[in-house]
Amino acid sequence: MKTVIGKVAVVSGAASGIGRAIVDRLAAEGATVVMADVEAVALATAVDEVRASGGEAIGVRTDVSRVEDIEALAERAVDEYGAVHILCNIAGVEGGAPFGEISRRTWEWVMGVNFWGTLDACRVFLPHLIAQEEAHIVNCASMAGFATGLPTFHPYVTSKFAVVGMTENLEVELRTTTAPHVGVSLLSPGLVKTNMNKSERNRPTGVPATDTQDLRRQVHANIDEQTEKFGVTPAHVADLVLAGIIENRFHILTHPEPTIAAFRSRLAWMEDGTPPRSPAEVEDAAAQR
Repeated sequence: MKTVIGKVAVVSGAASGIGRAIVDRLAAEGATVVMADVEAVALATAVDEVRASGGEAIGVRTDVSRVEDIEALAERAVDEYGAVHILCNIAGVEGGAPFGEISRRTWEWVMGVNFWGTLDACRVFLPHLIAQEEAHIVNCASMAGFATGLPTFHPYVTSKFAVVGMTENLEVELRTTTAPHVGVSLLSPGLVKTNMNKSERNRPTGVPATDTQDLRRQVHANIDEQTEKFGVTPAHVADLVLAGIIENRFHILTHPEPTIAAFRSRLAWMEDGTPPRSPAEVEDAAAQR
């Protein structure tokens, strides 16, 4: 995509964190943004702020785990602006516990938002994207989509591995057979200074709380400490995403060294049986180099 000026972008998770930063960056570059988020009050505030900064934006309250909401989001975007050129699937949640203590409802919530939300958005929006002369999809995975071994994060890691596989397969199919003019990027953030550790603020009724479990709290405390040391800002991630769209770059990595190291450790596990290090160990080793 040569430029985002005049393009219509749909961004989920748009009220905060990486999603909001992407909205700000795209709007500043001249794109019109349809902002989707499950938090209605935060979304309304974010839309007002984008408009106050001179950007063109509307907000659509969307629970991406509900395909009906995604269909309504697409309908609103097309009715309002006539086209969609960019789709950024950024919404994500994280909930878990030691494996044997994770309820099925927790698995359904995390997979519903992180994987099914991304998959359904790609399905629903793809015809609109194909109809344009050029278009682009950005799916948000995680460094956790290449690294295992983070205690209590089983649903999150599983969902991100699924996003990686789906997005890789989608890119190959579009590029080689059906729609080479639709670019695809896989955003894989490492540590970013967002509220991901506070995902349970949006925990639906019926999903058990897990943020009081001792191991869980310890893991979150460790992540908060590592993020303070090595985390990047959402604005930095947004700059990388804009460049990825313009350059039609598939992999967008916020922390290339530890992400690639994590992937290589999994290859070593296959080749010589050496178990991979945990993501925290990979981050520490990369920081010490």
